[in-house]
Amino acid sequence: MKYQVIFIGADHAGFKLKEQLKKSLKNAVIEDLSPDFKAGDDYPIVSKRLAQAVTKTKEARGILVCGSGVGVIMAANRIKGARAFDAFDEKTVKLAREHNDANIMALSGWRQDAKTAKKLIGIFLNTKSSTAARHQRRVKQLG
Repeated sequence: MKYQVIFIGADHAGFKLKEQLKKSLKNAVIEDLSPDFKAGDDYPIVSKRLAQAVTKTKEARGILVCGSGVGVIMAANRIKGARAFDAFDEKTVKLAREHNDANIMALSGWRQDAKTAKKLIGIFLNTKSSTAARHQRRVKQLG
């Protein structure tokens, strides 16, 4: 599946993994919203910026990386239209796309390696959202 752009961002704890992942996304238009390492930076800033970019860009997806993967989800989901989730295994990623039309995945720089993360990103980018009425209705209720 081809997207107009994939936004990617990380805090200091996810920066190393983010840099490894960027190299593997060669066939996509990547916009890195945290290109420079900043020790002690705050994840809500990059998360909100990424969520705003994803929700304003047609056919965009977002990838966030922080230490646990949790903080970036909390920050991103405060933006209307953002549907961020914890991409901790293959089944969760597939269901998040199919059932929830998730547009932002979050990864953990502490508990995920690049090989696993790349596999999860592939599922995220290649799984279509369900056309079932019940799933579309529920996503619409999210706002």
